[in-house]
Amino acid sequence: MATTTDALTSAPVYQTGLMANAPDNLDAKISSEIHVLDHDSSLDNDGVLRPTEEEKATLRRVSGSIPWAAYMVCVIEFAERASYYGVQFVFSNFVQFPLPEGGNGAGATPKGSQQTPGALGKGLTVSSAISLLFKFLAYTIPIFGGWLADTKLGRFKTICIGTVIFGIAHLVLVVGAIPSVLQAGQGMAPFIIGVLTLALGAGMFKSNVSPMLLDQDTQEGLIVKTLPDGERVILDPEVTAQRLALAFYGMINVGAFFGLATTYSEKLVGFWLAFGLPMILYLILPILLWVINKRLVKYPPQGSDLGRFFRVIGTATRRNGLKGFGREGYLDAAKPSVLAAQGVTGEHNGKQVDWTDSFVEDVKRSLEACTIFLFFPVYIMNNGGIGNITTSQGSAMVTNDAPNDILNNFNALTIIVTIPILSYGVYPLLRRHNIHFGPIKRITFGFLIAAVSSAIGAITQWRIYETSPCGYYATGCKIGTGVAPISIWWQIPQWAIGGISECFANVTALELAYSRAPANMKGIITSMYLFSTALSAAIQQACTASLVDPYLIWPYVAPAVLGTFLAIWFYFLYRHLDNDEYVRGGVADNLGEEPGVDRVQSSRGGEITKEVREEKV
Repeated sequence: MATTTDALTSAPVYQTGLMANAPDNLDAKISSEIHVLDHDSSLDNDGVLRPTEEEKATLRRVSGSIPWAAYMVCVIEFAERASYYGVQFVFSNFVQFPLPEGGNGAGATPKGSQQTPGALGKGLTVSSAISLLFKFLAYTIPIFGGWLADTKLGRFKTICIGTVIFGIAHLVLVVGAIPSVLQAGQGMAPFIIGVLTLALGAGMFKSNVSPMLLDQDTQEGLIVKTLPDGERVILDPEVTAQRLALAFYGMINVGAFFGLATTYSEKLVGFWLAFGLPMILYLILPILLWVINKRLVKYPPQGSDLGRFFRVIGTATRRNGLKGFGREGYLDAAKPSVLAAQGVTGEHNGKQVDWTDSFVEDVKRSLEACTIFLFFPVYIMNNGGIGNITTSQGSAMVTNDAPNDILNNFNALTIIVTIPILSYGVYPLLRRHNIHFGPIKRITFGFLIAAVSSAIGAITQWRIYETSPCGYYATGCKIGTGVAPISIWWQIPQWAIGGISECFANVTALELAYSRAPANMKGIITSMYLFSTALSAAIQQACTASLVDPYLIWPYVAPAVLGTFLAIWFYFLYRHLDNDEYVRGGVADNLGEEPGVDRVQSSRGGEITKEVREEKV
């Protein structure tokens, strides 16, 4: 028997949403089909089949179709992250250790030696300080990059500018690693310039690429679909966003795995090759951007909602006072409907209120997301350790010609393996059994297992102290072999468990940053998530003085204990958000609700460009 979907597919109204061209008997046919389905679904004004409350609770939810352009954005992210992490992974050794004795003068070690590759010889404290400065800038500048894209240039143009800056940074780093420059003791200045330039390019790029990816999915709200086998399912934008975010994060870590090539390059050849390989891979990036340009769904900059965002908060604060800020309903005082009911107009400095009730709801959601991101700095310290402590830990272990920083790559490898298991195995299985593993549960789980990773790091460091020829002064030991009789491969659990945690915590944070932001603030809210890494770097910077023997166990223990406590607190504070319906671009999934007069404009970022119209038709 034909279904309502079949009837709609054969009618012009399904393509255009206009009833003018519909056949005279279409209403009767739709009514008949809905009757046959026992009113399981309802049609909205665009002729799209929407689920009832009962269907939301019973039908399996699946991903919508993912356009080719979205996968290409993931490949672009791969190229950028490969060039970024390829150089970042070798920063620690480049700064901390001197040119190896008997080496080739380019930073490589003599064959069969337990020495560590190096160039500048500035020590662990300086190495950690520079790495943390780089991380702080690379995750603070995205705030500017997000604002620039939202208000002036758009995401694609801002990404292109970041790409050009990236290229300059890679060239400077290669020049600073030429053997003659290192042997003359002149490597520090070009390295610092390269690091700062790379951070600027990353900041312009990073805050805009994940929103651009999620822009490619243009489905609004839940849609009922009948599969070829007759099963009726719900196309859920949350599932689509989750799959896109997982694919995106997977490609980030495929790129990060390129660090394997650069860590072996520094060990066997030298730093000029370790910095040169990422520059070669970077050259793919502008080519991919040129290829994908005409195929992207793009939304032009409309001016950021940031001003309205703060005016809403200011209005609510003036009417409520500071007492109770953040409580349920606090911002409702700024809703135009509430103001009008109280006879208040022109609330903000005598100007007409230029927002809607629905925008106030968007502000609520964005503030919740930003407070969620405040829990991430401690999580980040648990995922990889404070500063370069874990890489330094590897230098005190038996390497047998393996680079001491090679274990970084097991973080990426674990993520690459875990993501398809989650995307195509675990999550579909949970949905099939109607088990809702919501975003707060996923983040909490990620926080907890990251704390386990730090605990393992503490145990490993304790064993190094107990077995090193230098005892509790194992870092830089010169007695005997200079290392503890423990294989560096014992670091794998730290990196692997940290990688698994990212699949739950970081991936979900990307989803929340996009879905809970007003349409014209997606870049800025995404940058606020990235800024949590900068905050973590600042905290770690304050702790670098403690990264000395014999106290290297405590930089693992303290974050593990604090992270466990914060994970539990986080869950009880935000668990109610697991019951929220996914909202994409400010439009509620329940399209039957009145969305507000500006919903069409603000939800899609203003007028849609020609590329978007072609994609939607």
